[in-house]
Amino acid sequence: MSLVKLSIKGISYSQTQNGAYALILNEVDGERKLPIVIGAFEAQSIAIALEKEIKPPRPLTHDLFKNFAERFDIVVKQVIIHKLVDGVFYSSIICERDKIEEIIDARTSDAIALALRFNAPIFTYKNILDKAGIYLKSNPLDPNKDSQEIDDVLSNPDTFGREEESNQSGETYSKHSLQELNELLDQAVSHEDYEKAAKIRDEISKRES
Repeated sequence: MSLVKLSIKGISYSQTQNGAYALILNEVDGERKLPIVIGAFEAQSIAIALEKEIKPPRPLTHDLFKNFAERFDIVVKQVIIHKLVDGVFYSSIICERDKIEEIIDARTSDAIALALRFNAPIFTYKNILDKAGIYLKSNPLDPNKDSQEIDDVLSNPDTFGREEESNQSGETYSKHSLQELNELLDQAVSHEDYEKAAKIRDEISKRES
């Protein structure tokens, strides 16, 4: 299976869950986005790694892992998001020590937080992106809009942990038809509600599998 390289576009607040965030990954050589729901701690850790000028006074867990790995000459070579089951992404961290390669299972949020600290590339398989990737709809009246769709989703780390309004209705999509789900998906993407879009996408994937 062919690998597709991803980059990090940013992090947005969850519209439906307190303490949850949507990590937005970009297809490097394409137009698809891959939203992944992550927790507040991992979101903060990723945001701090993205903001190069911010240095926490004490090392976070992922910083401690990096310091520990470097002390023993362990290098993170790459991260691969290798599986998607029932809306949950599974990842592997590819490490190397003394020219011996090891593969370590990890949560995707942890794997990406470490990839940033080691400047390691992030990949997924094409079939996962085909299944879970989302195309942003560009506005033909505003050709520059597509590149600016989610430029504002990356939050300053000091805003993490702030309580946000959330939809506690526990809305599910099992009763919607596929056509309705696709329409709801388009609406969620157009409103930049990527966490909702991820849930709708997961329901569509279940129907089509």
